[in-house]
Amino acid sequence: MGYPENILADGEHVVLHKHPHWKALVVPTLIFLVATALAGVGAGYVVGSDLGQTTKVVLGSVIAALWLVISVWFFGRPLISWRTTHFVLTDRRVTFRNGIMTRSGIDIPLQRINSVEFRHGLVDRMLRTGTLIIESASDDPLSFDDIPQVEKVHALLYHEVFDTDSGGGSAARASGAPR
Repeated sequence: MGYPENILADGEHVVLHKHPHWKALVVPTLIFLVATALAGVGAGYVVGSDLGQTTKVVLGSVIAALWLVISVWFFGRPLISWRTTHFVLTDRRVTFRNGIMTRSGIDIPLQRINSVEFRHGLVDRMLRTGTLIIESASDDPLSFDDIPQVEKVHALLYHEVFDTDSGGGSAARASGAPR
């Protein structure tokens, strides 16, 4: 599912659109691989056993059903959730949308942003990801986890906020005005 362009206001332009970092899919992928390996070993054992044909079919069906449930719940659901989570920076606001069946989202106008910071530990630094923390005018700080290239996003957001406050904005950059 792509980002819903129809929620943009007239004249509003997307500056940055990101999904969470791929590291969010590492554990689900490992669970999928382990479940597939175990299902394969179990199916191989059932086929090679001296059990009756009906018992083999029942055990094979149970193994397939368990594999399917584990694969959908622990791999398919996180994959779809990852794909339907959007962190978007426009020339007017920061937008975050997530959810599969029940969607939720937040929009923060750039004029209301007081501070922007990021955090990332050693592993996050190696993977070039981290947590972006945005403090707006009247709300508690909002943190967005697993933002890819968090330092670049931080800098870009800071410049968007600074340029918007000074009246330059993305329009000034698009026209070739120096920063």
